[in-house]
Amino acid sequence: MEEIKSKIIERIKANFSDAKNKSYPGDRIDFSVNKETIPSILFYLKDEMGFKHLSHITCVDWLEENEFEVIFIIWSPLEKLKVFVRTRLDRDNPVMDNIDVIWRQAHTYEREMREMFGIQFNGLEAPQDFLLEDWEGMPPMRRDFDTEGYAAETFFERPGREDAKDVREILTERSGEIVPDFAKKYSR
Repeated sequence: MEEIKSKIIERIKANFSDAKNKSYPGDRIDFSVNKETIPSILFYLKDEMGFKHLSHITCVDWLEENEFEVIFIIWSPLEKLKVFVRTRLDRDNPVMDNIDVIWRQAHTYEREMREMFGIQFNGLEAPQDFLLEDWEGMPPMRRDFDTEGYAAETFFERPGREDAKDVREILTERSGEIVPDFAKKYSR
């Protein structure tokens, strides 16, 4: 496995000068690249190196660094190897190229990241609403989103909800189980 990983790292570094790698024990390699490199490195890994399967795309909010990290996880069924391709985006202007022409299922992940983090994908053709209908304001997966404030305003403190029960109260009534002490602070 280590010999295969070394060959992959060598080929990627020879073709993508900005690629920085980190190797992990077992079946994983990580590459960090500039956002402009993402489409070409993913095309290369898929078409030239056999990484045919897009396993996942995810995002990490590095609030303190004012960046998002978008991570593409791809798999080679032949080599039985995962490659993580990472890039960083400015949180104030999170824009990068759409890659759903490489893997069609990327379309779903990109729509989700647009709604949940506010990342824009150039060339992404999709209706605005995906998971959050009629959402206004800060995307809810950003670390500086006030989840508790939103929940209090939306679910408990609005007029007509004076008799609303916390979900834990309803479950306790149905099951007879007691809410554990650690969870009580989350109840009204």
